[in-house]
Amino acid sequence: MNLIAIDIGNTTITTGLYLDDAEKLVRSIPGKADDARKQVTDLLLEMWGRIPVIEGSVEKKRNGLIVVSSVQDAWLEMVTEVCRQLLGEKIRLIGREVRLPIEMAMDDRSAVGTDRVVNAAAAFAVIEDACVVASIGTAITIDLIDEDGVFLGGVIAPGIEMGADALHEKTSRLPRVKVQVPKDPVGVNTVDAINAGLIYSAAGLLQTVVEKYAEQIGKWPHVIVTGGAAHYLKESCDFVDSWISDLAVRGIVIAFKKHLDDLDEIEELDRKNCPGGK
Repeated sequence: MNLIAIDIGNTTITTGLYLDDAEKLVRSIPGKADDARKQVTDLLLEMWGRIPVIEGSVEKKRNGLIVVSSVQDAWLEMVTEVCRQLLGEKIRLIGREVRLPIEMAMDDRSAVGTDRVVNAAAAFAVIEDACVVASIGTAITIDLIDEDGVFLGGVIAPGIEMGADALHEKTSRLPRVKVQVPKDPVGVNTVDAINAGLIYSAAGLLQTVVEKYAEQIGKWPHVIVTGGAAHYLKESCDFVDSWISDLAVRGIVIAFKKHLDDLDEIEELDRKNCPGGK
């Protein structure tokens, strides 16, 4: 299968190219960049141009699909427009044209960000057991998937950069620091103290939540961390089993494949139940 997977987050647009199911290229673009539309356009043209043309197609139609997960409506509209106008392709959106890829024990499935859902699906597809997926980005989400592959829910907290913004904006004297891994837990100046507070509070949150989840399910789950700010926590979280960048784009591919499998099962049931069918 040839597929372009696009994960539209709150801060970045991450795009992956898959040819014959093999990952060929993954690239992230800051969604708020002044030239974000041009960067997205150039990248999609490059990726789409690498997808082979269907043999015998008079219109030179390419043998590929574009599947999107989005939590940002404005950027989704931009990506949809670029794909339609320049590539002549309609996108397939997770949660709309493409079914959610994992069973969910939630009050309202539609209210859960599809980024969390595809991350969970990608993690369980590999672990095939109880696992926790933490995404450290604009927000911090820490989600629990049980041993049967059911998305149980999780926690949502402010992200590290958001914390840095809040400390500066809501106080009169604290500066807006450049976030970096602290050299020492004891900050000897204001900047060091803020960085220590930001990083260690995020690391502490992750460990506490995982411990609570372990108590709930009766065993320690496999812990996976992803997200653009995950690197800040690596030195402080030795309990994490896997650090995986760009987990969401891989989850989009898994979601679409599962969607196709589900459609095949439905068609097979229809054939069996159809009067006179074979």
